[in-house]
Amino acid sequence: MNAKSLPKNHQSTAKRQFSGLVVSDQSNKTIVVKVNRTKIHPRYKKRYTVSKKYHVHDEKNQFHVGDQVAFQECHPISLKKKWRVIYPKS
Repeated sequence: MNAKSLPKNHQSTAKRQFSGLVVSDQSNKTIVVKVNRTKIHPRYKKRYTVSKKYHVHDEKNQFHVGDQVAFQECHPISLKKKWRVIYPKS
């Protein structure tokens, strides 16, 4: 059954996934993750780095500063937290 045959209110959207470096873990069950992207300037074709910080929900308080982490979009948990950690299967 494909997504086109489902009613509009039952269609699931693809959740965005990113990976980045933890820069802060001071809050309880929350980490701040910095994601770097490389962009190319449209006129000068020069590569440059753009970074953005995301507040990510870490239910187990497992990750600390310096860890590489993967996370995905979810429902809003708080004002700034709309992302959830993807825990490795083990």
